[in-house]
Amino acid sequence: MKKENFMSMILGTIGGILFAIGMCMCMIKEWNTFNQGIVVGAVGLVVLLLMLFVRRKMQGKPAIKFNGKTVAIFILAVVGALVLGVGMCMTMVWQGLLMQGIIVGVIGIVLLQSLIPLCKGIK
Repeated sequence: MKKENFMSMILGTIGGILFAIGMCMCMIKEWNTFNQGIVVGAVGLVVLLLMLFVRRKMQGKPAIKFNGKTVAIFILAVVGALVLGVGMCMTMVWQGLLMQGIIVGVIGIVLLQSLIPLCKGIK
């Protein structure tokens, strides 16, 4: 296993777990840890962002160039993740919105899947 893959695996696991725990802390009312969950989730996001820069540095690639395509991909990723998250909240947290939440969640998944041809292209 290459060093950059190992570091990405470790940082990705740590960041993903911190982000997931933070979101659980925010969504489960019985825990009464909403503010702490925001902090833990934000730390997880920072670790995941750090993973991106560490991996690019270890591969010898230049920093990310911000152009129109990069910004559009970033906006689509954020919107897709938010729509998927709202769909999850509708099904798990808010009462009586199960079917609507499933539909919103599927729309979020479709938005996130549309990132694949945008990033990799269709060959």
